[in-house]
Amino acid sequence: MKAARDTWINPVLVLVLCAAAGALFAWFKTPLPWMIGPLLAMAVSNFAGAQLRSAPGGRQVGQLIIGTALGLYFTPAVAQQVASYWPLLIFAALFAILVAWVCGWFLASVTDTDRTTAFFASVPGGAAEMAVLGERFGARVDRIALAQSLRILSVVILVPFALTCSGVHGTDAYSPVPVPFDWAGLAILFGIAILAGGLLALARMGNAFMFGPLLAAIALTANEFQFSSVPAATTNLGQLLLGCALGSQFERQFLGSLRRYAGAVLASIVISIVLAATLSILLARFTGLLAASLMLAIAPGGIAEMCITAKMLQLGVPLVTAAHVTRVLVLINATAPVYRIARYLRGRAGH
Repeated sequence: MKAARDTWINPVLVLVLCAAAGALFAWFKTPLPWMIGPLLAMAVSNFAGAQLRSAPGGRQVGQLIIGTALGLYFTPAVAQQVASYWPLLIFAALFAILVAWVCGWFLASVTDTDRTTAFFASVPGGAAEMAVLGERFGARVDRIALAQSLRILSVVILVPFALTCSGVHGTDAYSPVPVPFDWAGLAILFGIAILAGGLLALARMGNAFMFGPLLAAIALTANEFQFSSVPAATTNLGQLLLGCALGSQFERQFLGSLRRYAGAVLASIVISIVLAATLSILLARFTGLLAASLMLAIAPGGIAEMCITAKMLQLGVPLVTAAHVTRVLVLINATAPVYRIARYLRGRAGH
């Protein structure tokens, strides 16, 4: 007989739990209730030993919904305006590598973690991608995965709550294309999104079902192809599925032998958030953009979580989305070369 964790009952109960948690957080009017509620419910339950797991494919479905909804913001005028910020977007992505180096140095200094593992554990470029890159250089994959999971969990809770409690709320003129809801049009839109995500998945790209639908929706919207709007209930479902998937990554064993390491990771995450906030304030003075929008664009969180926060608080959704897409692409392609150069220079300095 299969263990309860491996039966269909487990993910069904998880969906019920996550829906209840999301509804409760929505009733309390917390930031991102349909993501943070399920995430915390899953994490707390698993830390208590419940061994819950998210529904197979739930993360990909959630990414597909959110990616498609975000792409509808990129009208021709908005796409042109965001493209004019490309120097800022590249600078923010390179800044993420610098912050990762600082946090990696801190992590290696206060724990028994080697520098290679500490560096790749601190780069906000996606858990799977950084684990693969780190393994190539001999890093400990388990510690990278734990640090990346804690980073997303911490940022998705701390940043939205901090912005909400500070009273920040934009008057963002950006909004999705005002297209009436249409079942047939929505089916076509999601069909295109699934195809785009599937193609990127075949190409073995990380977060394929986030980037594929997002880029497809941007291309359609920027060229004025309009099918349907995405209902709020559907985006809430996307958030719920992402929250379930994120929370399911946490296990009770994290509270044991890795407790000291996890504490150091949390401290390094706070450092990265403070550095991002500082840069956001400085850039706001030079660019005239809202500091809160820049904070979400630079924050070391996941693309879906930060963009959803921008959407809820009306804080520059296209800018935040473009910044995180650029950062992930830059980090995936530049992290390994930058590490090789830094390791070479460190080796030369040691002679």
